[in-house]
Amino acid sequence: MKIVIFAGGLGTRISEETDIRPKPMVEIGGKPILWHIMKIYSHYGFNEFIICLGYKGYVIKEYFMNYFLHNSDITIDVANNKMEVHGSKSENFKITLVETGAETKTAGRLKQVQKYIGNEDFMLTYGDGVSDVNIKELIAFHKAHNKIATVTAIQLEARFGGMDLGADGSVVSFREKAKDESKWINAGFFILKPEAFKYLEGDMNDMMWEDGPLEQLTSDGQLIAYQHKGFWKCMDALRDKIELEALWKNDCAPWKRWS
Repeated sequence: MKIVIFAGGLGTRISEETDIRPKPMVEIGGKPILWHIMKIYSHYGFNEFIICLGYKGYVIKEYFMNYFLHNSDITIDVANNKMEVHGSKSENFKITLVETGAETKTAGRLKQVQKYIGNEDFMLTYGDGVSDVNIKELIAFHKAHNKIATVTAIQLEARFGGMDLGADGSVVSFREKAKDESKWINAGFFILKPEAFKYLEGDMNDMMWEDGPLEQLTSDGQLIAYQHKGFWKCMDALRDKIELEALWKNDCAPWKRWS
């Protein structure tokens, strides 16, 4: 099963990092977050990726074109214009990098990579979110319900604690931050049948995948949520990068299932 990754957005809310590179190339522990996402899938035996490029897509191309250089020791013989690679630590990735347009929105990006997917189920996620979701269990869930689309849903922790107040303003109870059990959000990590492309007919370049297509799938009763109660984190702003970096540095990154 192939994995499509959206990696073309501008990343304006983390512009401190994205002025010079696309958000999926912002590093956690010295590796792009895109690499971390790919390693999640690879851990479960899925290594064929289709990456939708847009903003500064050449940076992603350069990284994978020179993957040996980025991840190996090398000896360069300048006089004879030769290079020797030592102890390569490369992964078993097969990557198709697709230029889907600098301004194209997510539905249009997905439509453009249909020809690389074929008539088979495939996975889809965003290039800025990591999770400890069990991909094999997610696939089993998808196959069991037989709907066109499965989305992984998570409950976000509140950013602030809460208080219950009495009529006179007295604090009756005080609560630390907790997950809002009444709200589930889209965490990516989709699995889609090829019939999903029927929801991408016409010009999709200005359409978000999360708007028209997902709304229509919902209306048709063809979207179901896999409720993940473990770890998920989107690198939406600089504070998110700092939190992810701290988890990695302290060797307690929940998404790191590989050895």
